[in-house]
Amino acid sequence: MSDSASFPWSVASATGIGSYPGEDPAEALRVVLGELPELPHLPELPARGPGADMAGRTAGLLVDLAVDLQPSGWRFADHPGRDMRRGYDHRARDLDVLEELAGTYEGPFKIQVCGPWTLAASIELRHGDRTLADPGAVRDLIDSLAEGVKDHVADVRRRLPRADILLQLDEPALPGVLAGDIPTASGFGRLRAVKPHVAEDGLRRVLAATDAYSLVHCCAGNVPYGLIRAAGAKAFAVDAALIPTRNDEVIGEAIEAGIGLLLGVLPGTDAPLPSLAATVRPVRELWGRLGFRPERLPEQVVLTPSCGLAGASPGYARAALARCREAARMLYEAAD
Repeated sequence: MSDSASFPWSVASATGIGSYPGEDPAEALRVVLGELPELPHLPELPARGPGADMAGRTAGLLVDLAVDLQPSGWRFADHPGRDMRRGYDHRARDLDVLEELAGTYEGPFKIQVCGPWTLAASIELRHGDRTLADPGAVRDLIDSLAEGVKDHVADVRRRLPRADILLQLDEPALPGVLAGDIPTASGFGRLRAVKPHVAEDGLRRVLAATDAYSLVHCCAGNVPYGLIRAAGAKAFAVDAALIPTRNDEVIGEAIEAGIGLLLGVLPGTDAPLPSLAATVRPVRELWGRLGFRPERLPEQVVLTPSCGLAGASPGYARAALARCREAARMLYEAAD
């Protein structure tokens, strides 16, 4: 491991990706704090409707850019629409609850926002095409998002003054952006692929807006690990079962350099929970292929569900978080 490598989490940590079932932020946060005491996160509740979804929630952070919800989705507008104002209210309520229930918390705490490329692929321009189609509009979006993320991290720090904040950028659309697979607003065509150096620069500008420990989450099978690392992310959050052997070299180099790994090990929707041994099997197999010392694994790796839990039942979501923590402990005890 790199001599300079350090991680904000303790050994044998587990956390959630972000989204959670239900509409009560206090109830969701209590579960997260109870089941994930080593590395809790701010739960997101998209079941509350428009403005609580990933794109709408993050659009509410944009500085000097307003959006409104149209039948086709979120679109830039002169003034925030009713659904966007509802999103502001959701965020204010979430942060008030966070301060009330966890204001004295000490330790690492993770928050999540939609990354710039997924946001650009989600919000439409005023004339109806996706923001991704207009490089100038993308630059404006990235500048606005960077400023909004900076303010958001500062707000969370004011409410959790003893916590060490981790910032997760959710980029499920990034592989499609790079491959030219994002459909146009009409659905009849595909938007031109974004060049890797442009995507890297945009990601870097948002990550560099704050000094929070930064990670990028992408639950696809073709994660651009090298690009994400070059943009300045300090950790990857990916599905352990979707890491092909062809990525072993780039992942091994990242691990050697001290990049953290949040590895998804359980389904994000209701399913029979596998045994502890089956839960950790893909993580052990990856580590074995890469040839690193077993005792490094629980230091550098955090276990998570494979994706968000918004589509799960409350009972399954709670059990999945508890199982991730149990599995992380098992890996630690086996390596000790």
